[in-house]
Amino acid sequence: MTSSKTSSKSKAKHPGPRIAVRRSGIHGRGVFACRPLREDETVCEYKGEIISEAEVARRYPENMDGLNHTFIFGVAHNHNIDGGSKGNIARWINHSCDPNCDTYEKDKRMFIRAIRDIRPGEELSYDYCIEAGERITKAVKARWPCWCGTKKCRGTVLVPTPKPRKKAKKKAKRRAR
Repeated sequence: MTSSKTSSKSKAKHPGPRIAVRRSGIHGRGVFACRPLREDETVCEYKGEIISEAEVARRYPENMDGLNHTFIFGVAHNHNIDGGSKGNIARWINHSCDPNCDTYEKDKRMFIRAIRDIRPGEELSYDYCIEAGERITKAVKARWPCWCGTKKCRGTVLVPTPKPRKKAKKKAKRRAR
């Protein structure tokens, strides 16, 4: 005797995609919520080909006279995710100086997470926090502009490169004689 019962999984309605790529009001393409996303919800993984520092420099040399753009997500030295090669939807998430998402790393994989509740139709963004590697001047900002237009906009996707910490000098102990 056969049963006509179907599993509850096959009966479950699929709510459709959580996120989708559309034309962005920030810049080019963007990623938008298709349904409500909760604070602390992992939205997606940033995927792409894993490449070295040398390969990053070869594929994406900095244009000193014009605009720069990259799909590179640096995870560790010689472990960079190139979303432009074998990438996914995450590569279209735009930068904002007042974002609604952030990123986190787990096992050398990068994930995008909502930092507040996000409504359907709202564009997703995170702060790229690209280390400048040099003093951030008007000319440097012009090469790496931000188009977010928020009240908190700093005019660039760059952040200052942290200064190396100085080693604390050990004080010589005086010995009693």
